[in-house]
Amino acid sequence: MRARSALVFTVLRLAAFLVPFGIMMLIPVMREYYWLTAIFAALIGLSLSMLFLRRPLDDLTTDLAARRSRQRETTDEDAEDATLDGTP
Repeated sequence: MRARSALVFTVLRLAAFLVPFGIMMLIPVMREYYWLTAIFAALIGLSLSMLFLRRPLDDLTTDLAARRSRQRETTDEDAEDATLDGTP
């Protein structure tokens, strides 16, 4: 897995939460209800990530799928041994 795709997606998701949270914390009423501010920022961050972070998510999932398929490659001999042993 490329660490770059995971790092980019993580940083962008954090920014999608922290920027609205920081902006809303500038409003005096929202400072009193910080828990409500966190909920609103999470909903805004989720919406932004669904709209704008589709490509970084696709890159990350592609890398994860490639890594998993490399780990699960079995040879014919392994499949035959598993069949003879009775294990799936």
